[in-house]
Amino acid sequence: MKYDCAIVGGGPAGLNAALVLGRAKRTVALLDSGKPRNRIAHESHGYLTRDRIKPGEFRKIAYEEVLYYPSVQHWQDEVVDIARTEDGFSIQLASGESVQARKLLLATGLREELPEIEGLEKFYGKTVFNCPFCDGWENRDRPLAVISSSPHIFHTVKLLYNWSKELYVCTNGKQSLDSEQIEEFKARGIQVFEAAVTKLTGQDGQLEQVHFADGTQISCRGGLIGPELINNSSSFAQSLGLETTEAGGIETSPFGKTTVEGVFAAGDSAYFMPAQLIHAASSGSKAAASILADLVEEEWEAAARN
Repeated sequence: MKYDCAIVGGGPAGLNAALVLGRAKRTVALLDSGKPRNRIAHESHGYLTRDRIKPGEFRKIAYEEVLYYPSVQHWQDEVVDIARTEDGFSIQLASGESVQARKLLLATGLREELPEIEGLEKFYGKTVFNCPFCDGWENRDRPLAVISSSPHIFHTVKLLYNWSKELYVCTNGKQSLDSEQIEEFKARGIQVFEAAVTKLTGQDGQLEQVHFADGTQISCRGGLIGPELINNSSSFAQSLGLETTEAGGIETSPFGKTTVEGVFAAGDSAYFMPAQLIHAASSGSKAAASILADLVEEEWEAAARN
């Protein structure tokens, strides 16, 4: 069977795209490894009617809604290869199965590589987070450590200052800030620590201390960390000849069309930034509308020839 569209990725972007296409009577192969990036988070936030929902519960509800439509089929499997065919795409799965489709939507999102700091895994997703919009409210007005060697740390701290005025900036052994930026922080009572962070300590997921290589330590009640973000679709983008942005996302039109005919991208795979669920779902919906428009146009023209 050749599906109208194969969707690689079962996060909010891929799921919302499957919902739109399923309601349009289109056959959809939804391919999902079952390892969402937010699976370690205690709650998801900022999605209207689903604020504070557990990530697992969000996925359960979403899959129930999507799979209500019989033309949508779901594989919990890893995609290992995608090849262009004469009239579409062939998607190879880790199980050995292959899926054929006319159109392809990449919605695999990102994966995070965290800095090697002892104890970090005990707190990440609980009281250490990476998105102020997602978890700033839960950590409001607390003393927070901002741990990042990114050159964007200055702007991150400015944003987080909206939720808490008691901030400790930790550049983890890098000189990521210039003297003017450091002075701006000092003028607002924000301390800067440039020594490498060696360890995080606390109890039951609650961050309490940050320890540095020079023997210094600070007390806090939470933290924001800047992981390295890697596009899960990068190998597929390369093999399919897709253009990418400077940030590492897949280049798309506002409605998800890539630079290669028949290939679309949505969610973090496209705009390559930590996004709230509602942003990713919206991009999936727009990409699905664009995919449907292409399918309808092709069939309209084919009907006239026949």
